[in-house]
Amino acid sequence: MAAAVPFVASLTPSERAKAAGAPVTADISQIPPGEKITVEWRGQPVWILNRTKDMLESLKRTDSEVADPNSVRTAFPTPSWARNEWRSIKPEYLVVVGICTHLGCNPIGPLAAGTTPQLGNDPGFLCPCHGSTFDLAGRVFKNKPAPDNLAVPPYRYLSDTVIEIGEPPKAA
Repeated sequence: MAAAVPFVASLTPSERAKAAGAPVTADISQIPPGEKITVEWRGQPVWILNRTKDMLESLKRTDSEVADPNSVRTAFPTPSWARNEWRSIKPEYLVVVGICTHLGCNPIGPLAAGTTPQLGNDPGFLCPCHGSTFDLAGRVFKNKPAPDNLAVPPYRYLSDTVIEIGEPPKAA
């Protein structure tokens, strides 16, 4: 029995491991409209994009072009609170994990409409490795290698200008 106590104690996460999985905060007040920042959470890049009115309008145009417009696929499930046309809590801020759901590559963007043949007349993100494209809500376009939309991490607003990634919104 005495030998079991150190063994069981060794299974608890180290302080370093706890810190790596801990929520992170981001000040979004300094993100210019149309720009994104990247923060690291659990070793993954999380994008926070301050979408302009034109960017939000583009989402209506891409509804018929994306594979999962309502974010109902289950491979990379979208939290119920983000199953809306913006895939976010507040329309102007997109918060997604910036890792392609195909093979884990890092897409680039946001790219303006007409700047790349892969996106054509739509703005969005491009994974240059295999050609997957995503709209400005992180929804994958039809007939692309990526099987699913970009993942939405759990996050909540601590204030109008600070979000915490790693914790879902509190129930109302």
